[in-house]
Amino acid sequence: MWKVLAPLLDRRTYTGWVFALLGAMCWLPAGVIALLAVLPNWPRRAEPAIFLVVLVAGVAAKGLFAQTRQGWVWLANQMLGTAIPEAGTRPLWSARLRTAVWLVVLAVSGGALMLVTGMLALTTVLLPLLWLNGGDTVTYLFADISIAAGTAGLWTIAVALAQLPVAAYLTAATAAWLRWLAPRLLGPYAAEKLVAVEERADDLARRNRLAQELHDSIGHTLTTSTIQAAVANQLMESDPASARQAMTTIEESSRQALDDLDHVLGVLRQEAATREPKYTLADVGPLLDRVAATGTTVQRHLGHGLTSIPATVSREAYRVVQEAVTNALRHAPGEPVEVTVEVSARSLGVRVVNPLPKARPNRPGRGLAGTAERVRLLHGEVTAGADEDGTHWVLSARLPLPQ
Repeated sequence: MWKVLAPLLDRRTYTGWVFALLGAMCWLPAGVIALLAVLPNWPRRAEPAIFLVVLVAGVAAKGLFAQTRQGWVWLANQMLGTAIPEAGTRPLWSARLRTAVWLVVLAVSGGALMLVTGMLALTTVLLPLLWLNGGDTVTYLFADISIAAGTAGLWTIAVALAQLPVAAYLTAATAAWLRWLAPRLLGPYAAEKLVAVEERADDLARRNRLAQELHDSIGHTLTTSTIQAAVANQLMESDPASARQAMTTIEESSRQALDDLDHVLGVLRQEAATREPKYTLADVGPLLDRVAATGTTVQRHLGHGLTSIPATVSREAYRVVQEAVTNALRHAPGEPVEVTVEVSARSLGVRVVNPLPKARPNRPGRGLAGTAERVRLLHGEVTAGADEDGTHWVLSARLPLPQ
């Protein structure tokens, strides 16, 4: 008994009817185009065929757009109770064609359901009204039926009431049919799943890269700014000029970090972000100047030809230097730092050396792991650790150059 009544009590039966109505409405814009197509003086016998072809083609054409598929996937999940994965933004052409087939089948199924339920609803109202008005003869289901007045016409009430569950069962059957069909025509195939996984992987890789860029930039700025602020505070009365210079350096570093932050937040919010900051080895000099402004002694050995390094290698090498000197400032403040960047025929070498602090960190930070990842992606080599004497921390990276 419960199974018989279940379709009548299922919310999806009624949301399925609305879903079918939306499908039937797909005929409307295509019907206008089809009517315009038969306005020219076509042979009268050809007009029905032309109208039908243009009508079906107009409905199917909408399925070729990615937004159409995304919309119907969302509607099917919400109104039919399906669990179709969210459609990608770059569907394959096979998926677009399946969406076109879906729209045609949906429009036909929805149109048929609207026609039948509309007729049932109309007769549910008209039959009792004719009986109440004294009876009449009407054509119902292609047959002439006489409705008598009085008790002889009470059957119209029974028929009217019986048509309501009939309409509900027809709606439930149509919704079940569409629920079965939707995943097969709107759901992803293996190739689409692979594309979706690749899109997700690309997005995650980009976000991880942005997080690394943000870590390097903001981490460096906070470290240098903290030291420079302490220097400025100490020199505020004894050496105002040096204090002002330290504050100026903090301002410049902060402005650069804000540019990086603005770009990253724009990408994460999927907005039109500002131009992505591109720091290369040409910016290593100003970077080391800011480090020296903290009072740190910086020995720099920058080889010739740094500006001719390929952009990708140059950008990653800059970040390696930035992270290395930031770690030196953070873990061994006040100690001298030696930075060497040299170019050979086949590779670019980066070496940063600083005295080991007395209290060493228990575990490496995210920055060192990010540096290793940067170098590894360019097929380079990186080592980091104490030297043979155990007195200095040495980070050494070598990046191959395109031949």
